[in-house]
Parts: sequence; structure tokens; C-alpha cells
Amino acid sequence: MLEAYAVSRQLIRTLAPIVPRIAKHDRELTNQLTRAANSILLNIGEGQKRAGGDVRRFFQIASGSASEVRAVLDAAEAWGWSVEDREARQVLDRLLGLLYGLVHGPRSRRVGADSAP
Repeated sequence: MLEAYAVSRQLIRTLAPIVPRIAKHDRELTNQLTRAANSILLNIGEGQKRAGGDVRRFFQIASGSASEVRAVLDAAEAWGWSVEDREARQVLDRLLGLLYGLVHGPRSRRVGADSAP
């Protein structure tokens, strides 16, 4: 299993208490947050079982969804909603770094190097 997959699961766990706080203010934004977080996990999961250029495409989609999660947290902050997102942002930053490596690093070496022991 890729480390990025495990970190994306951790991200969902850190977002779980944030979701109801954002939902109090904007249900559509909450829906966007949960869909984007799910998309990260699902695309990493599918990408790690693919071959060739397809792999990179799934990791790119996951990275885009991770950026969308960040944008939702930024929107909540801009609106002044107290969501206590520090831990989620730390996990998100780590995940974005891992995804960057998966998208931009050498494909053959990178997938194996990112695997959890």
C-alpha cells in the first residue's frame, strides 16, 4: 500500500470533526469537502493498481482534489467560521508532498519508494 493512501485515510479522519462545523454554515461546501476528500483516497487506491501513464493521471486527480480540500478550508477561514483545522492542514501538506512526488518523480522508482514498509 502506498504511504499516500494511508495519509489520505488519515486526512479523512482529521476532517471528520470539521465537517459538521462547516455544515452549520454551508451544506454545499460540506458536500464539496467530503467529495474531494473521498476522491483523493479513491484515486490513489485506483492509481496504485494501474499501469503506465494511467497511474500518473490518477495521482494528478488526487492532487487536484487535495488542493480542493485546502480551498474549502481556506473558504471556511475566510468566512470566519471556527473549524480548528490545523491538524488537517498539516496532514494535507504532507499528502500534497507525497502526491507531488508520485506525479513528478520517476514513475518506476517512485511508486515502490512511496510504499509503506
